[in-house]
Amino acid sequence: MACKGEDGIQPLMLRERIRVDGVAADASFNASTGELRWGSSAGVNWCLMMESEVLGFKTKGVKIIVKAFVFASKGASFGASGGKLARTRKDFVLEMPSEQCAMIWSDKFGDLINLFGRPRRLFIILNPYGGKRCALKIFQNDVKPLLEASGIIYTLQETSYQLHARELAHKLDLLKYDGIVCVSGDGVLVEVVNGLLQREDWDTAVKVPLGIIPAGTGNGMAKSLLDSAGDSYSVSNAVFAIIRGHRRSLDVTTVQQGEARFFSVLMLTWDVDIESEKYRWMGSARFDFYCFLRVVNMRKYHGNVQFVPAAGYEVYGEPLDRNESCKDEVPEQTCGVAARVQQCGYTGPKISLEDLEWKSVNGPFILVWLNNVPWSGEDVMPAPEAKFSDGFLDVVIVKDCPKTAFLSLMLKMNDGSHVKSRYVMYLKVKAFRLRPGQRVGNPDKGGIIDSDGEVIARGEGTYECSLQETDLMTYGPPIQMTVDKGLATIFSPK
Repeated sequence: MACKGEDGIQPLMLRERIRVDGVAADASFNASTGELRWGSSAGVNWCLMMESEVLGFKTKGVKIIVKAFVFASKGASFGASGGKLARTRKDFVLEMPSEQCAMIWSDKFGDLINLFGRPRRLFIILNPYGGKRCALKIFQNDVKPLLEASGIIYTLQETSYQLHARELAHKLDLLKYDGIVCVSGDGVLVEVVNGLLQREDWDTAVKVPLGIIPAGTGNGMAKSLLDSAGDSYSVSNAVFAIIRGHRRSLDVTTVQQGEARFFSVLMLTWDVDIESEKYRWMGSARFDFYCFLRVVNMRKYHGNVQFVPAAGYEVYGEPLDRNESCKDEVPEQTCGVAARVQQCGYTGPKISLEDLEWKSVNGPFILVWLNNVPWSGEDVMPAPEAKFSDGFLDVVIVKDCPKTAFLSLMLKMNDGSHVKSRYVMYLKVKAFRLRPGQRVGNPDKGGIIDSDGEVIARGEGTYECSLQETDLMTYGPPIQMTVDKGLATIFSPK
């Protein structure tokens, strides 16, 4: 069949007798839906979807090389396989009857792919020291081939020290790029968010799409994004999500104590996980091992939490009157930390906290865990109901719990079923205040407060307590969290 209509205009539907990988086939391409189909007399039938299965293509004379990323089980029938199946790279060589025909088909392919809004230029930040120190190997083996197949131009920058990614994001000429991608654990992503929000042009900078390719230990953001789309957790699927260019909004939480601020996109915990850093060599298994140790050496802490519950969660906590909630607002801090706080940029959501209906829960507490996304690691899901941009934090609180029951609910965090335990208080909040206290039975020891994998405050007698002076905040005075709905933007599978 002819490649053009009688009037010379390229039609929306192209049909041609061609050869695919050397085998004669009848092929068609629907420029409206993006379906590329072909079938041979041998009974081999394929259907490729340009948006969800094609990385890019290359034309050489009469040949068009289609670079695809398809489910491994896809083959002798139309349509893609469902479920969380692995994808694989595969090239298809379409041999057209003439160069003119090849040009017409490739023009249609290119016109459609350009409509998808895929990124063309990326700034990639790689942390060579994260996790098991295999980020560079992951990039070379799994990331680079997919980016090159898609035709994306990238600039690669390795981090050399802590907070290097924050500095890069703060100074980067954002007009040169369509997104910033982190090949790392969650820590580098958080540094980038903080760097963008400390810029003078933070309000436009924070809208630059961010991407995460898991190469660390926790990888909670990558797991949450892929799981939300029903995709299996893998480096290649994370890369493909960035290549496709879909974007979604992401809540940003301002963690504040006086003038000290930290911007979080993942979680905040009180004495839950940070000690497991000493077992980093174990990889993701360190979380399970630490859960066991945490149960054997169960600790409780005095303290108080206050929160503004989302609609439907007002039953939790005791009401605070306006005077009490104002009295417990985060005080201004006058000690040395002020010198480390940004002097310009984003300062937090513009909400009037005193006008909100606050609730209060007193300790002792075994566990307090706040999450912005469902997963905190590739196999730990503390907040199964968390959404990326609902404007709320999901809170898990455990007060009194026998050791055996606590071990059970900690192990159930791999599928989120722990929230059904009668020992768990699970709710959504718009704002949250934590006033941490000392350990029950040992008033000389405090706890550890961690945000997105970094210690922000630690009490006396804790893990590496000698580093207290370098922490951003002080253990004891209240720490406040407020959510800015959908402030940031992140590449997502859909």
